Amino acid sequence: MGVNSFKELIVYKKAHDLAMEIFFLTREFPKEETYSLTDQIRRSSRSVSSCIAESWAKRRYVKSFVSKLTDSLGEEYETEDWLDYSMDCGYITQEKHNKMISSYDEVRKMLISMINNPDKWCT
Repeated sequence: MGVNSFKELIVYKKAHDLAMEIFFLTREFPKEETYSLTDQIRRSSRSVSSCIAESWAKRRYVKSFVSKLTDSLGEEYETEDWLDYSMDCGYITQEKHNKMISSYDEVRKMLISMINNPDKWCT
């Protein structure tokens, strides 16, 4: 039996969990970051999983599927950059940064695998 929903995908689950972790983590960021770093990192982290969900709906067409996964990959890289800023500004520790980057590394590898092997996922 195959995967019936994007919610069953390990990459989606990991990306969603990471976005939630970032949400709770950024509640501790300074108020002056509310409309900049906090909003940006929350938006990009949520977009990783939301683009995966969109790609699932488009898996009938390989190019559309790959395009949305590529968007998700771009959002993943953006989130890593915001994590770098978060650490450099002293809002998260080096240890927390390393843990988050390591987790996003797993997501990135799964996305790249799906992008490189779309026929496994497309109908």
